[in-house]
Amino acid sequence: MPSSELRHRPPESARPSAQHPPPRPRIALAGRLAARLDPADRAVLGLYLLTRISIWVTAYGVRYLFPGDADSHRATSLLAPFQQWDWEHYLHIARDGYFPARTGPWLPGWDNREAFFPGFPFLLRAVHTVVPDWTAAGLLISLVAGAVAVLALARIARLHLPGTDAGRRAVLFFLLSPCAIFLAVGYTEALFLAFGLPAWLAAQRYKWALAATLTALATTVRVSGLFVAAAIAVHFLVTARARAHWRPLPWLALPAVPAALYSWYLHAHTGDWMAWKHAQERGWYRTFHTPWDAWANTWRAAFEGSQATGYAIMFRAELLAALVGLLLLVVLLRRRRWAEAVYIAVSMWALTTSYWFMSIPRATLLWWPLWIGLAAWSLRRPQVKAVYLCLAAPLTTVVAVTFLSGRWAG
Repeated sequence: MPSSELRHRPPESARPSAQHPPPRPRIALAGRLAARLDPADRAVLGLYLLTRISIWVTAYGVRYLFPGDADSHRATSLLAPFQQWDWEHYLHIARDGYFPARTGPWLPGWDNREAFFPGFPFLLRAVHTVVPDWTAAGLLISLVAGAVAVLALARIARLHLPGTDAGRRAVLFFLLSPCAIFLAVGYTEALFLAFGLPAWLAAQRYKWALAATLTALATTVRVSGLFVAAAIAVHFLVTARARAHWRPLPWLALPAVPAALYSWYLHAHTGDWMAWKHAQERGWYRTFHTPWDAWANTWRAAFEGSQATGYAIMFRAELLAALVGLLLLVVLLRRRRWAEAVYIAVSMWALTTSYWFMSIPRATLLWWPLWIGLAAWSLRRPQVKAVYLCLAAPLTTVVAVTFLSGRWAG
């Protein structure tokens, strides 16, 4: 055999055979995805996995310490701690649809499920075809979506902050935030961030079509996707210079399409273009009030004895979170971070113009400038990290136990 043929002939170990079949496409795809993760990404995912384990351990203990029946001799089911509050709405939508058997808001006792956008329930129904248990399917969605979200958050942080530890530090503050439990349950926060944070990252890299598409997907999950769209639009306006930079402008209208389609669907069934908003008003007191009236109503609920202690402490958390949001907005404006400031301003307006403040602590999970700002502050002043962890760790545990035991946690 000529020597040239020997040089180009693969060795026996490299040739496909019955004993060594070629790698399956699925395994090869997983390998390619893993190859795109640098060491900093892997560190972030390791931290994410550790915090998921800590939440599952907490949930396991809650089953025994806080059973539904105080005299029970048996723990609740393994997934029972995750079947709380809004999860029931998502489950009903995914399993039965929005208006099963011609039911709707015209009937007494209606659960106002149209207040919830369809992205998460539709994905839940799709995953349920593979994962038979509904709760397990919801947890799987949040687990995967949360991993995507923390990777995007870390990469956004590394765009703005020096050092390889910046992304991991932002993710640490994020995952140990007081309301972090909502990232691990069958709620929309993780899925929304899995679209919204990569959308913002794409906008930072001037990939406007990708940013608009991801933001549109975020809007199918929560109306807050429109707030991300507003921030991206402002970022586009302040960065476009030459005439060629304006060509992607029509893409910025794409995130409005899911909200318009959902309104059209609701109008077709209820005759009301704003049925989702009116459902929030009926079910959660989200009628319009000025921020100062809402503050006064929340203050009375928090401190004047009109609510049970469990609800009162959560209303105090609402007030504190509102102050954090206001401070964050001031910082962003002073630093001329116009796009992020618009996002926080619109979010705060939506959350502080109801009868009282509701779900602001949960909404802090969606404020990526907060977690990046804390990381930046801790890099300048190392003691900030220790103070934050000492304060956040007990609060995070209390909120997690509160939610997992079926009590109101915002």
